[in-house]
Amino acid sequence: MKKHALLTDSELQEGLKALVGWTVEDDKWLSKKYLFPTFPEAIAFVNKVALHAEQVQHHPFISIDYRRVTLRLTTWSSGGLTKLDINSAMAYDL
Repeated sequence: MKKHALLTDSELQEGLKALVGWTVEDDKWLSKKYLFPTFPEAIAFVNKVALHAEQVQHHPFISIDYRRVTLRLTTWSSGGLTKLDINSAMAYDL
C-alpha cells in the first residue's frame, strides 16, 4: 500500500477552506455530520460514498443513525490526514 504524505498544518488549513462543515478531531480525523429528510435519502448518500470510496480505495468510517450520517476520514497507512482525506471530503459534498 502506498504511503501518502501527511498534511502540514498550513496544508490542512488551506484544505479546510475548500470544505463546508468539516472539522478536525484529535489532529488526525476529518469529520462531518449530515442530516437528511428521510432514512432512504440517508442510505442513498451512504451508497454514493461507498461507490466513491471503492473507486479511490480510501474508505471513511460511516455512522448511520436514522436520518443522520457521520463521516470520519483519516489515512491509516500514513498515520493521519493526507490529501486523500481532503479530496474525499470534497467528493462527498458534491
